[in-house]
Amino acid sequence: MSTPKIKAAVEDMIQPYLADNGFELVDIEYVKEGSNWFLRVFVDKEGGIDIDDCGRISEVLSEKLDKDDPIPSAYFLEVSSPGAERPLKKAEDVRKAVGKDVFVTTYEPVDGQKEFEGRLLSFEQDELLIQTGKKQYAIPYAKVASARLAIIF
Repeated sequence: MSTPKIKAAVEDMIQPYLADNGFELVDIEYVKEGSNWFLRVFVDKEGGIDIDDCGRISEVLSEKLDKDDPIPSAYFLEVSSPGAERPLKKAEDVRKAVGKDVFVTTYEPVDGQKEFEGRLLSFEQDELLIQTGKKQYAIPYAKVASARLAIIF
């Protein structure tokens, strides 16, 4: 089974449990590091997630994975918080980040640059408005390669 299909199968398995218990699925990774495969599930909730939450989600998902077995090879399952620099994978994630500090990279230059770190002022009409220092940048959402929350010192 391909990586996108594995990720979709895992999402279908865990999403009902997460939704019923107030959790949000942030991301799923299925990656090979060295000789080992890792299935990483990043979950959050209002007020943050703790180790007990991760343990319960891991148990539920592990049972479902053992039953349905969508992954043919051996792997390590990890369930964790996305961390302070949470990725913004979907448009809805970007909307929730308005007013927060973000780091955005683009597929092609916008005003001569491809990296932007600053305050996300708005996200309207598929355009991010980011304040970096005294300058504001309007970035079309279609040009965003990656986005995450940022900790700016």
